[in-house]
Amino acid sequence: MANRTVALILAGGAGTRLTVLSEERAKPAVPFAGKFRIIDFTLSNCVNSGIFTVGVLTQYRPHSLNDHIGIGKPWDLDRGRGGVRILQPYQGRRGQQWYAGTADAIYQNLDFLQENRADMALILSGDHIYKMDYRPMLEYHREQGADLTIAVMPVPIEETDRFGIMQVDEDGRIVQFYEKPKERDKGNLASMGIYVFNTHMLARRLGEGSANSPRADFGQHVIPAMIEAGDRIFAYKYEGYWVDVGTIDSYWATNLALNQAAPPLNLYSDNWPIRTKSEERPPAKLDPQAKVSSSLLANGCVVRGLVVNSVLGPGVYISPGAVVKDSIVMNDAWIGPGALLDKVITDKQVVVGAGAVVGVGEESVANEQMPDKLNAGITVIGKRAFIPDGAQIGRNVLVNSGRDESDFPADKIVADGKTI
Repeated sequence: MANRTVALILAGGAGTRLTVLSEERAKPAVPFAGKFRIIDFTLSNCVNSGIFTVGVLTQYRPHSLNDHIGIGKPWDLDRGRGGVRILQPYQGRRGQQWYAGTADAIYQNLDFLQENRADMALILSGDHIYKMDYRPMLEYHREQGADLTIAVMPVPIEETDRFGIMQVDEDGRIVQFYEKPKERDKGNLASMGIYVFNTHMLARRLGEGSANSPRADFGQHVIPAMIEAGDRIFAYKYEGYWVDVGTIDSYWATNLALNQAAPPLNLYSDNWPIRTKSEERPPAKLDPQAKVSSSLLANGCVVRGLVVNSVLGPGVYISPGAVVKDSIVMNDAWIGPGALLDKVITDKQVVVGAGAVVGVGEESVANEQMPDKLNAGITVIGKRAFIPDGAQIGRNVLVNSGRDESDFPADKIVADGKTI
C-alpha cells in the first residue's frame, strides 16, 4: 500500500511570526522540546506510517535544515530505493524560479512523483507538532474514490482567520472552501495542511494554471478551482493532538505543555517514536545545590541553579544562583551567576551575564516594532546575543541576533516592548 504513496513535505517557509528564531533558519528547522526540530514530527510520522519515499521542499535559508536531515539516517531514510531527498528551487532552461506558493512548489517537483511511480501524493507541512498515522487517511481517500482528501479538525471560531475553512455535506464531501476568512460565519472546520492527491489529478490541475488564473497556492487557487470543476474532494476528520507552532505564543506554550504531569504529546513512546539527529553529548548533570522541577533537560546540560517549568536544549549551562522560570533556553546557552530568566525564549549560544534580570515588568506593553507578534509577555533573545552583567530587560522585548554590550543603553535597562 505505502510503496505507491510518496510524501512531499513543504519546508520552505520563512516563518516570520517567529521573529528572530526563524531569521537564520527555515521554520521547520527551529529547535523544539530541547533536542528535536519541528520537522522531526512530520518525518517521523511518515516513517512510522510506512512511507519511505519522502521529498523535502526547501527554499528559505535551507542550510540548517539540510544539515539536520542529511541523508536521512536517523529516520531510516538513507535507502537505495526511495529514502529522503532535499528538493530545492533552481534556475533551469524552462524558466524555473523561486517557488511562488505551496502548489507551485509541488508543480516544479512533479518529476519526483513520476520518477517514483506514485499513484498518490501525500502533501505535508514541515512546521506542525503532532503524531499521526497517515494510513487510515490514505485508506479513506481510496474508499471515497476521491481526487483530493484534506485532513481537517475544528478550531476555535476566533482563530478561523489563520486557516483554510471548509464546509462539507452529509457525505463528508467539501462543498465550500474559504482561505483565511475574515468573517466568522464560515464554520470552524480547518485545514491541517495535510493533503492526499491522486497524482494524475494533481498534475492535471496544477498544469491548468496561467497568468490570469494562477495555481500557485493550494488554499487560494487549487482547491477552489477543483471544487468549481466538480472534482471529488473529501474531508478526513482528525481527532488527535495537532498544533501549528507558527507564532511565538504557540511555540512557547506548546513547548512548556510538555512539562505537564500528563503532557498532551508523549515524545518517548516506543510504538510511535519521534526520531531526530541526536548530538553525542554526556547526560545532563545536576549539582547538589541545583533544583529542577517540571522541566525538560537535554543531554549535555549542567544545572547549578534553579530551573522551573522550562525546556533546556543540549549543552545549556545554568550557573549557581541563577533562576530559569517558564522559559525555553536553546543549545549551548550560558546563564550567569544570579541571573533571572522569566518567560523568556533564548536562541542558541546566548550568554546572559551575571545578575542580569530578563523578563520583568508589564505583560500588557506590546513590542513597539512587532505589536502583533510579541504581546503576551514573552521576551525573545536571538542567536549568539550577549546580555551584559546586571542588565534589566523588560517583557515583550526583542534582542536581535549577535547583539553585545555596546548595543545596550549605558544604564543597561531595556523597558517593556523595546527592541535591541
